[in-house]
Amino acid sequence: MYYGYGFMDPTYILVIIGAVLCLAASAHVKSAYRKYANVRSASGMTGAQAAEMILRRNGVTGVQVQHVAGELTDHYNPSTGVVNLSDTTYNSTSVAAIGVAAHECGHVMQHETGYLPLRFRTALVPVANIGSNIGIWIVMLGLILGLNSSLAMIGVYLFSFGVLFQLVTLPVEFDASRRALVMLQDYGILGQNEVQGSRAVLNAAALTYVASAAASVLQLLRLLMIVNNGRRRR
Repeated sequence: MYYGYGFMDPTYILVIIGAVLCLAASAHVKSAYRKYANVRSASGMTGAQAAEMILRRNGVTGVQVQHVAGELTDHYNPSTGVVNLSDTTYNSTSVAAIGVAAHECGHVMQHETGYLPLRFRTALVPVANIGSNIGIWIVMLGLILGLNSSLAMIGVYLFSFGVLFQLVTLPVEFDASRRALVMLQDYGILGQNEVQGSRAVLNAAALTYVASAAASVLQLLRLLMIVNNGRRRR
């Protein structure tokens, strides 16, 4: 018996659905980025210059803008106070690159203003990491190795913290994009039509977080189905 369902586990369909959602979202964001990576901004500013201007206009002095290797590996690290911009963003003058750089600055502004969902997500990081890494294994120990279902439910509860982290990430990412688009327009970094291009890129990127959250919810649902089925078979 495997996961309480036998060799042909029907709950795998949930995993497959989640994987398809993530692949589709990833393909969409890459397509949107490629499209607007070929649209040069009228200002001629690079992603790095746009980020530095946004930080300066908001009076942020303790944050640096640095280059990091890779494609779409952009991120803000609050522990080091660094906005890391990737190869495709740092020196690019495209509408796509400037939108991504502004998005990371949106995270900076969240941190500076104590944005509540960001604080909550940060607090969840330790337990979410534990739940995501060992939750499923504890479920396996509880069911495959013939231990009691209470242990399996502990694994489910731990995994649910990782799911909660994914869900809380959604408002954080959407808010960072909202802030980015407002700043790009208010500071004259991009024109109205160019902002629409950045919006298309950031909306596509947001879908990757939605897909990831959906996949996590589906996986949690699968674990609950497995544990409940194991209880019925006892």
